[in-house]
Amino acid sequence: MAKHVDYYVSLNSPWTYLGSKRFEAIVGKHKAHVSIWPVDFGSVFAVSGGLPLPKRAPQRQAYRMMELKRWRDHLGVKLTLEPKFFPANEMAAAKCVIALRELGRMADAIKLAHAVLNALWAEEKDTGDPATLQAIIADCGFDAASVIKASETPGMAEKRESYTKYAIERGVFGAPSFVIDGEIFWGQDRLDFVDRKLAG
Repeated sequence: MAKHVDYYVSLNSPWTYLGSKRFEAIVGKHKAHVSIWPVDFGSVFAVSGGLPLPKRAPQRQAYRMMELKRWRDHLGVKLTLEPKFFPANEMAAAKCVIALRELGRMADAIKLAHAVLNALWAEEKDTGDPATLQAIIADCGFDAASVIKASETPGMAEKRESYTKYAIERGVFGAPSFVIDGEIFWGQDRLDFVDRKLAG
């Protein structure tokens, strides 16, 4: 029986971006089912001891930059260390991902989330800009107008709040997080363990 993965993401997270293609390959290999949860990690940090990037100690910020460079080079992934539009306003993109998810288009929701992350970190696009977001959706092969219309359905922001509350209740505290059988795997550097879990 195929395993199920709850996939908690931030559409601003470079770590989610760095792990995105490997995660796709791993779940594809194991034919695992995935539910994506676009979460407000600002709210998660507030109750889990995390700090937004600007409030972190200088040595932690410096180490983050070193790690981003290390992983970028190790994986051979295109990544701008300090993209022009980071952090982007992720609400509109998150609502589009949620809209696809709620329509039962889970694979499309994941595809769009990963495209948004790629646009921000590899292409230095302003993913919070409506026209840019529309182009990203279209580049995924989706009808951008209909996706955006669905994202503007009343209650989408509240859906994100409920997803965030659910993540907190499950013990999620960072992005990306992968939850399998109640076990949390935090960070793209834990994907080897996700692979092993799904293999088991």
